[in-house]
Amino acid sequence: MGRTVKIFDTTLRDGEQSPGCSMNLNEKIEVAKQLEALKVDIIEAGFAAASPGDAAAIAAIADTVRGATICSLARCREQDIEAAWNSIRRAESARIHTFLATSPVHMEYKLKMTPDEVLESVAHNVAFAKKFCSDIEFSAEDATRSDLDFLCRVVETAIKAGATTINIPDTVGYMIPQEYASRIKYLREHTEGIENVILSCHMHNDLGMAVANSLAGVEAGIDQIECTINGIGERAGNASMEECVMALKTRADHFGIGCNIETTQIYRASRMIQTITGVAVAPTKPIIGANAFAHEAGIHQHGVMANKETYEIMTPESVGIPKNAIVLGKHSGRHAFEERLHELGYTLDHEKLEKAFEKFKVLADKKKVIKDRDLEGLIGAVPVSGEERYTLDRFVINSGNTITSTAVIRVKKGDEMFERAAASDGPINASFHAIDKIIGKEIVLEDYSLRALTDGEDAQSEAIVKIRVDGSNEVVTGRGVSVDVMEASIKAYINGINKYFND
Repeated sequence: MGRTVKIFDTTLRDGEQSPGCSMNLNEKIEVAKQLEALKVDIIEAGFAAASPGDAAAIAAIADTVRGATICSLARCREQDIEAAWNSIRRAESARIHTFLATSPVHMEYKLKMTPDEVLESVAHNVAFAKKFCSDIEFSAEDATRSDLDFLCRVVETAIKAGATTINIPDTVGYMIPQEYASRIKYLREHTEGIENVILSCHMHNDLGMAVANSLAGVEAGIDQIECTINGIGERAGNASMEECVMALKTRADHFGIGCNIETTQIYRASRMIQTITGVAVAPTKPIIGANAFAHEAGIHQHGVMANKETYEIMTPESVGIPKNAIVLGKHSGRHAFEERLHELGYTLDHEKLEKAFEKFKVLADKKKVIKDRDLEGLIGAVPVSGEERYTLDRFVINSGNTITSTAVIRVKKGDEMFERAAASDGPINASFHAIDKIIGKEIVLEDYSLRALTDGEDAQSEAIVKIRVDGSNEVVTGRGVSVDVMEASIKAYINGINKYFND
């Protein structure tokens, strides 16, 4: 490999800003640990000035994660920069990432600043950040719609003030690859001191070219790719980390550029983000979609059976997709269970392992064979969000197309049992209304989805709900897994309520 690019993961900052993708403190820590396992170079853990909760999460990640630089975003404002530093100061390696818009439309209508005022703010705030931290990244927001010569002046100003990384983001997903590469080349040729800093790209996917633009930038001299797991992010999302990384790896013959990512952790990271956010990827999603390594056409099947390289340019194992499909049954013990989880890339502490094993035994009584996808669903159902205030004890549903659906739900809270009944226009609505009576709060169901995790008549179902509680602006995601679709739905609703109380 000629050189190595850094992978800057912003799943916990830009990714989490995507509607419906918010995470609580414990979930953010779990994601950060997985990013550590992936060996990303920089983790942008959040925007400290956004809220006390964001700042606390960043600080907790800084205390927990080792091996990666922990970064906090900050506007070009002293109070933002101080908040960013306070949140990352205990990190093994810390970075302050500050930004200011540089395009005419942003300067005039959003910032209401002149170009000279923007240059002055960049110089002052980058220098201010440098007082706290040696590793400073500056981003020229909406750089791809900025005047090129002015952008050169901004970048030069940031470098002279102490920036060590310069990010040229495509904030609104406007670029095409050749155009972005040309812009990077121009900057490199017309900006004093640019050879002494790391150049970074942060691409949005509004025109479906975030990954292509990132790779074009790398070929033009970009040293750092900013991306997210599954490509989550604002609007159409960010450049997908797994696609950027596997493009570099699979086409090493073309790029000759490496990165430090442990690719066998990609699938695990993708599944974790889907589980926590409740946002599933499309079956045709490159690298980690359900169909990415599926072959249905007869001619494809024949070719793959003869030689996998006929239709597979990478192996499922290279991105961590489990090779063994059938693994355990009802007579399997704790050791075999734990060993298989380890093979799948899961490391659970004692408490979570015990909870997972209990759920496994319950599932094994309902299914003859436990597949890897069953285990993944089961592990995802082990809460990472704190104590379970409410747990489902039992339910009875009465439903049909000629009667009003009724549900009787019994829920355990501590040592107490609470049972309520409700009627509605469907069994799921009736169940949720019964739970509402038990909780005693106004709960609004924003979204509900149900899908099969595995195949066959005894497939596990995964239910995802998004709820608002007591008029809160925050949408909470709940998840439930069971071979019974009603039980999965009820568990998802209760899981969302538990997460609300634990936030």
